[in-house]
Amino acid sequence: MQSDSKKSLVRRLGLGAVVATLAGLAFAGPTFAAEEGPTAADVQKILDNVWILIAAVLVIFMQAGFALVEAGLTRGKNVANIFMKNLMDFCVGALLFFAVGYAIAFGGDLTGFGKYLGGDGWFLAGDGIFSYGNLDKFVFFTYQVAFAATAATIVSGAMAERTKFKAYVLYSAVISAVIYPVVVRWQWGGGWLFQLDTPFHDFAGSALVHMTGGVAAAVGAAFLGPRIGKYGPDGKPRAIPGHSIPFAILGCFILLVGWYGFNPGSWLGADPVIGKIAVNTTLAAAAGAGVAMTITWLKSGKPDVAMTGNGLLAGLVGVTAGCWVVNGLGATIIGALAGAIVVYSVSFFDRVRIDDPVGAVSVHGVCGAFGAIAVGLFSATEADGVVKKGLFYGGGADQLVSQVIGVVAVAVFVLITTAILFGILKATVGLRIDEQAEREGLDIHEHGVPGYVTE
Repeated sequence: MQSDSKKSLVRRLGLGAVVATLAGLAFAGPTFAAEEGPTAADVQKILDNVWILIAAVLVIFMQAGFALVEAGLTRGKNVANIFMKNLMDFCVGALLFFAVGYAIAFGGDLTGFGKYLGGDGWFLAGDGIFSYGNLDKFVFFTYQVAFAATAATIVSGAMAERTKFKAYVLYSAVISAVIYPVVVRWQWGGGWLFQLDTPFHDFAGSALVHMTGGVAAAVGAAFLGPRIGKYGPDGKPRAIPGHSIPFAILGCFILLVGWYGFNPGSWLGADPVIGKIAVNTTLAAAAGAGVAMTITWLKSGKPDVAMTGNGLLAGLVGVTAGCWVVNGLGATIIGALAGAIVVYSVSFFDRVRIDDPVGAVSVHGVCGAFGAIAVGLFSATEADGVVKKGLFYGGGADQLVSQVIGVVAVAVFVLITTAILFGILKATVGLRIDEQAEREGLDIHEHGVPGYVTE
């Protein structure tokens, strides 16, 4: 996502300028004064706001994709619970981000600790940092709240099929109100990661959004422990098949569509550069799916459908940090590597008894970290005060060092804060449902109604 220093860059000719120029040529005449009509800047401002609002809607629609992926890869007796958690991630998150989170992430410095958190702009009031460039503050908020909801909902899949609903809602409130906004402040809010001599670069959130959610997911799954029946008497993991692969792959397609709001939208303007970002997003997704499919095919003799879907998502997560600064080849390499990483990462977490039913820790946490670090390797862009070229393009190690610093800092902060959060929840309201409820399903025991009604 663009930071304030990008205002110093020479902005590319926008679509609005083209439209306004053509309109001026068509209607120019002695009775039409140029100053009486809309200027190119006026049209550009309208286009920027319309495009970012559309992008926000695409990102919000990703909640449906997450819900379908998670429901499809888990058992039918828990499907209503999965959808309920994803619904409330957005609703609770939006309210808390409006009240508190947005001010921490983007508000003015009233505390003297502006490098780390904001202190102005609660409930979108005051004189805080409310927008970027041409964007109306309400449009900018709508876009940002969509990202906050994404970070929160990643955890749902890793904690699926054994978590108390009230504990999950409390987690969702805290991450949206405090944990995620602090991380955002450090970079997109102009904080200390952005103020490094070579700024940490995470264009659309491989680390800030996805790794944040992935680390929280790992901590939550560790506190819960594995599902009943996940491990045999010999300690080896057992497969617990999901109830609907079509749900899962439809969810992957919806997430792919939403990602075109996630990545191109993060340019925060309707400029031609969003086309390049969209192409890089496409290439990484395709490469991730292709590599994940190939590896599972070679390992088992058959291409695994669910893992191929996760490969697609891994490629998307991996390229999200660098989608503006890499070229097509770099995006393809990042996507391919992420597709390979996710296959082996899922197996690793299974072996260490982190039971993650949907692979969220691997897709978002591991591939998010990889994607942020990959900027220091594959960045082909040099933008003063924003990003340097990566090692593979003769840029030296400066950007790579900053990327590693950012990834480690965010991961450690999220790990510590979510460990405290889940520890408190476990000691108070409790995290895990009882054995009977887990065996019979959360739909009935937590919500009083089955996800599927059969006669």
